[in-house]
Amino acid sequence: MSLRRVGAGTTPDSVSPDVPLSAGTAGAAGPSELADAAGMAGVAGLAAPADAAGLAAPARPGFRAAYRELAAAQKGAARSAPAYSRYVNRRIGRVLAAWAASVGLSPDQVTGVSALFTFAGVGLLAVGSPSWALGAAVCLCLVVGYAFDSADGQVARLTGTGSAAGEWLDHVVDATKISALPLALLVGLFRDGTVGDAWLLVPLAHAVVGAVLFFAMILTEQLRRAAGVRSQAAAGGRGPDVRALLVVPTDYGVLCLAFVLLGSMPWFLAVYTAIVAATALFTAAACVKWRRDVRALEVRPA
Repeated sequence: MSLRRVGAGTTPDSVSPDVPLSAGTAGAAGPSELADAAGMAGVAGLAAPADAAGLAAPARPGFRAAYRELAAAQKGAARSAPAYSRYVNRRIGRVLAAWAASVGLSPDQVTGVSALFTFAGVGLLAVGSPSWALGAAVCLCLVVGYAFDSADGQVARLTGTGSAAGEWLDHVVDATKISALPLALLVGLFRDGTVGDAWLLVPLAHAVVGAVLFFAMILTEQLRRAAGVRSQAAAGGRGPDVRALLVVPTDYGVLCLAFVLLGSMPWFLAVYTAIVAATALFTAAACVKWRRDVRALEVRPA
């Protein structure tokens, strides 16, 4: 899941009102790099697409050239960006973004590829029986989908093709997977019948917590933008490594990896429950802080 564009991707590694997207955001989320302005010029010096006057479209950048430009134009991470999203997913996304730009994919098309992989994993989770093979397949789909979720924003920044419509599409995909992923797990566990009914409350709680966290984070960021307050991520700040490690339990990338354990249900349930509990605690703490931040916006001098 990424907070993407106006010009970038909802990955948690670059955007957040001082906190990352968590496992609950699936994304998101959202986890999910937000560019600072729509229509920002491509950092590679690429010309804009052909205009109404019929000018020729620019040549596509080669993979190596695109990768070098992306490496030189990485945004600063949000203060609380969790470690996997920040150090692993963003780097994989950079490689995928360079490839996507070199073959001429638009940011929205990259978002579509991300959704394809992610919802393939969600579907497998709902219809399959827990096993090591299923866990590996689900994990692979979610990890690749998450990497492309980071790549779409990087493609937008590289080519200067970010847009409000692209940001909207990215958020809609993230919001869908936030709820769909835990609900698919709930359906799969119910169909398999190997766990007690009480365990089904965990993915149900996850769906609620994830939706609340994602919505609260997006709304807080939008209210801050409307008040002219820029997040640390938008200003290009770097987050301390210790904090990135402390929020690892809330990292969407860690959630993706956890599905590898579906072949051992006791281990999977233990890890998954810990992730959901950490996400719930994080959400409660974040919402207290965000409400305080929003109230402070009301008394800012004109």
